[in-house]
Amino acid sequence: MIYIGNHVSVSKGYLAMGRHEHKLGGNTFAFFPRNPRGGKSKQVSAEDMEALRQYISDNQFGKLVVHGAYTMNVCAAKDEIRANSREMMRDDLLRLQSLPGNFYNFHPGCHVGQGNQTGVRQIAEAVADIIRETEQTSKIPLQNKVLLETMAGKGSEIGGCFEELKAIIDLAVSIGGEELRGKLGVCFDTCHIWDAGYDIQTDLDGVLAHFDDVIGLNDLCAVHLNDSKNTCGSRKDRHEQLGKGMIGADALCAVVRHPLLQNRPFILETPNDDAGYKQEIQTVREWMLR
Repeated sequence: MIYIGNHVSVSKGYLAMGRHEHKLGGNTFAFFPRNPRGGKSKQVSAEDMEALRQYISDNQFGKLVVHGAYTMNVCAAKDEIRANSREMMRDDLLRLQSLPGNFYNFHPGCHVGQGNQTGVRQIAEAVADIIRETEQTSKIPLQNKVLLETMAGKGSEIGGCFEELKAIIDLAVSIGGEELRGKLGVCFDTCHIWDAGYDIQTDLDGVLAHFDDVIGLNDLCAVHLNDSKNTCGSRKDRHEQLGKGMIGADALCAVVRHPLLQNRPFILETPNDDAGYKQEIQTVREWMLR
């Protein structure tokens, strides 16, 4: 069974997101709990969140993939930006305690000239601190797994290789305790890893084997399914519609059908409107029948 969906706007509320995705043919989705560029979270009632929980259960949805704001950068060079980013993540995770059993995905961040080692340390410290603070404030264990997203490695971006993500997870566990390991994972973005230099077009098995060796496939929790406008290793991060980019339909079909990637939520982040997403969801379902 494939769990496939796309980003949905939270502007009309939580239950409305589930209903909207169902109309598109999806059975999972992603959303930003606040404006993708930052700002305050969407106010939501406990009843609306509970209604979504019931709706996705009744309609056999897979796990949802909540996305942290693009402006979050917990390894920024400026103290104020790091502090504001921590507060956004803390607020998101605290609100999502009422929507348990899903994933919270975020871009690790950019070190902005501080160096990769400093960036890795700051991200690990932030993740460990924020999870602890969320649990202390809510007085219950963390209800959603936190995912680091694989990145294209442009500029001073952290997470352009599997080893950096592994280093963040290991250091966060060292800081927060071994129980933190089960609360962290990775979101595997096909455009990003392609742009970072991982050739999923001709060596998908090799890329997944390398991921397993470095991080472990059990920690690959979700997939962002995107084509790329760029050649492999370009480090530019420009998404394209499925089959219209440099990765191509055959390679992305192989990702969707790969036995080691089943039963995970696949989220489309392609440049599309609702009609485009509906068509891509149908295309992915047809790939599964090949």
